Amino acid sequence: MDGSRYIAVEGVLGVGKTSLCEQLAKAFNARLVLEATEENPFLEKFYKDMRGNAFPAQIFFLLSRYRQQMEIAQGDLFRRNLICDYLFAKDRIFAYLNLEENELNLYERLCGLLREQVVKPDLVIYLQASTEVLQQRLGKRGRVFEKGLHRDYLERLNQAYNYYFFHYQETPLLVVNTNDIDFVHSAEDLQDLIAYIRTMGKGTQYYKPSGHEG
Repeated sequence: MDGSRYIAVEGVLGVGKTSLCEQLAKAFNARLVLEATEENPFLEKFYKDMRGNAFPAQIFFLLSRYRQQMEIAQGDLFRRNLICDYLFAKDRIFAYLNLEENELNLYERLCGLLREQVVKPDLVIYLQASTEVLQQRLGKRGRVFEKGLHRDYLERLNQAYNYYFFHYQETPLLVVNTNDIDFVHSAEDLQDLIAYIRTMGKGTQYYKPSGHEG
């Protein structure tokens, strides 16, 4: 992993992507790139009326992420380490979950044009958590527009993420179940995870805390 320069951290909302990215940026002396989620003017409307606002919210995110990725590629991507709190390719998870067939066809045509120009990370870290844990964490961070998020949607989203990354093969992948670790408040958990990341090689690996037995 020490040779890697670009790490993307992924997972369902509330799992702790941004918190981990901030810590990894310090550990690897890297530039931190965070998605400007709350800048999406359709996001709050989407949580209130998913069917009516799914398409504009999806397209805004797609174009926003693409613009940010192009800025990264044209900037210092190849001159310093980079930590990003999303993977561009996972945008399709939400599209297939939320869009109608005609909307999805249009989305795929646009996404296909953009995807080829985006640089792939050297490593993707996928943070997992149970739906119950995700609900608890979302409640603690208290974003107003997330309070109306129904459990069944969060469950379907969680299942879609797990399915996507179970079949993911585009880059090295580290899967981290966060149900029983706390890298935000536990320095020991954080340092153990960072040490594991430094040893990460090719393929898909599943993180096991060093103190875990069995």
